[in-house]
Amino acid sequence: MRTLLRFALPLLVILGGIAWTASPMMKGLVDHWFRGDIEARARSLAESSREDLADLAGRPAGAMDLFRRLRGDPHLLAVGFCDRDGVLRQRSPSWPVTLSCPDQPPSSEAPAFSVRQLPDGPALLSAFSLPPPRADGGSLILIHDLGFVDGIWNGVEVYMAGVLSVLTVVAAAAAILIARLILSGWMRVVRRELAAPGVAPGPAGLAQVPEIASLVDDMQRMLRIGEGARGTDPIRIDWTAESLRHLLKTELSDAEVIVLSNREPYIHDRDETGTIRVRRPASGLITAIEPITRACGGVWIAHGSGQADRDSVDERDHVQVPPDAPSYTLRRLWLSDDEIAGYYEGLANEGLWPLCHLAFVRPVFRADDWEHYVAVNRRFADAVVAEARTANPLVLVQDYHFALVPRMVRDLLPDATIITFWHIPWPNPEVFSICPWREDILQGLLSSSILGFHTRFHCLNFLDTVDRFLACHIDREQSIVSAGSGTTQVRPYPISIEWPPTALAGQPAVRDCRKIVRDRFGLPEDMMLAVGVERLDYTKGIADRIRAVDSLLETHPEWVGRFCLLQIAEPSRTRLAAYQAAQKDARDAANAVNNRFGTPDWLPVRLVLHHHEPDQVFTLFRAADLCIVSSLHDGMNLVAKEFVAARDDEDGVLVLSTFAGASRELSEALIVNPYDSRGMGEALHQGLTMAPDQRRDRMRLMREMVSENNIHFWAGRMLMDAARLRKRQNLDTPQRESRNEQP
Repeated sequence: MRTLLRFALPLLVILGGIAWTASPMMKGLVDHWFRGDIEARARSLAESSREDLADLAGRPAGAMDLFRRLRGDPHLLAVGFCDRDGVLRQRSPSWPVTLSCPDQPPSSEAPAFSVRQLPDGPALLSAFSLPPPRADGGSLILIHDLGFVDGIWNGVEVYMAGVLSVLTVVAAAAAILIARLILSGWMRVVRRELAAPGVAPGPAGLAQVPEIASLVDDMQRMLRIGEGARGTDPIRIDWTAESLRHLLKTELSDAEVIVLSNREPYIHDRDETGTIRVRRPASGLITAIEPITRACGGVWIAHGSGQADRDSVDERDHVQVPPDAPSYTLRRLWLSDDEIAGYYEGLANEGLWPLCHLAFVRPVFRADDWEHYVAVNRRFADAVVAEARTANPLVLVQDYHFALVPRMVRDLLPDATIITFWHIPWPNPEVFSICPWREDILQGLLSSSILGFHTRFHCLNFLDTVDRFLACHIDREQSIVSAGSGTTQVRPYPISIEWPPTALAGQPAVRDCRKIVRDRFGLPEDMMLAVGVERLDYTKGIADRIRAVDSLLETHPEWVGRFCLLQIAEPSRTRLAAYQAAQKDARDAANAVNNRFGTPDWLPVRLVLHHHEPDQVFTLFRAADLCIVSSLHDGMNLVAKEFVAARDDEDGVLVLSTFAGASRELSEALIVNPYDSRGMGEALHQGLTMAPDQRRDRMRLMREMVSENNIHFWAGRMLMDAARLRKRQNLDTPQRESRNEQP
């Protein structure tokens, strides 16, 4: 009992103080609610007598007659009629003798309400304008008693005090019981551990207790992605560029970082006057990786593709970047036209790209393309080795262009920590078996220390493929492949975008964006607008979404003339036949819909085939009612996340393909099958008619997901895994050396 009082009394004091502080506010709420109820009653009484008010006002006993008629209202004190000069002409017998007409007469559109203090308590005066023709501008006055509210409030206070006391005792008793049970359980575990024979007391011994070991294992699995640097919160980190710098300084301070990608972070071009200009490509990859290279002063190796790239490097093909505040080195490699045609356009984009995307375009594998691919991968691997100043650099290899680089680097730098991220899907073993050089690609990737994909599904496909074609050991629980003398961790790292996006800064308000876009494309202000923005690629399902518009207008003709799809599609890889066919397919689909439903003043589909800068794209997103992402197959698709990030007004609907990796995270979108035109058309109708509160709820949840799982979170997770891996390697090194020294 003493323990209960020790918990209950402080809790009661705290809750009592909170209740005392909040009491005036609650009293005000009660008064406001009941006054609103009385006002509603007065309106109802006046409205029910409206047809007779003019006649009643003109009769000598009209106020008394009306009072008798309305006496069913228990809180009605009196009734009176005032003329338009504010003189009380009639009143019921109960009218207070000291009370005159209200100072503020009512208008013909709205009644006037006021509270007066009477000897018996407060009263509400309701003044209603009398209807013509005989009322001559006068007003009806109803007086209601408000004194009953105080009596109700006194009862509420007594009830609240009783409930508060009971809740305090119950909460204190429950807290004591739970605390004792938890403490008792832990003490039993500790005592058993300390009493266990052959086990030393202390943290090392406790780790062997099954209950604790199981709990630790469960927590590690649940919090694996949130485990951070020592001294940080392992459950939740606000991932920013600064977080990445902190991680590098605390956990990877000795790491030499080398980044490898086909695309360079800065491009030097010449303008029409011949002046060299520096351009930064719009790329989520660059946004994620550049803070790492900036923080550690690393090296970024990429293909130099700019018109003035050669004129901007030194004798070692180096240039210090960023131009305004150099902090790391960009190393450029020069590829011939034949190498670009074979390695990039050939093997990478005519072979591996369609192989990994289930978009029903036949992969093309040519021996000459493979030879160029191997040669270019060798050149990039040699560049990594040439740039490395230590024996164990941290090498970040990006995408399907460099599947062979990890093994080539491993052969020359066996202690390197190599993280390879595969930015496109990974197919099932049956599909991947089409590739003539499948074993070479798998062996190249398995020389990585960590191999990342967007989704767990792609990781499982990769493990199944390795199991099918290579002799190795696969730990499926830990997702680790042991091939030869090395091991590879296969992990899902869903890529994302920066938060908040740079392109959002300086954007006009949403209503201004809507006006800008509608004025630019000649659309009426009330036109419902859907947008699609991507490269013109056959994997994006552009023609399929246009055909969904055809289904929408056919099934729901009420949208004819009231809806438009604005499709932005930047031509890409135009020298390849499959991309030329994709462009023709999109044009033909748009023309078919426009010819069927369009009018001289309105086209249901607007197809715009040119590049838009990121700030222009965000303006389109903010102006749209819907965004359509109908990828036939996509590793992630960042357009979906950019649309969510652009909508800081928490409005707009995302229609998202189930075959895009983003659908695993953005489940509040309207998930569709892009091969089902009718189903996608129905999803468009659902989005166009969705209630505003539902749009906000869905968008708010998606924005929370994108803001937390941003691009820095993506990079940070890989770096944390790399840091742990390097620490384990450092722990294993003395043991290996000791074993080697034994005779």
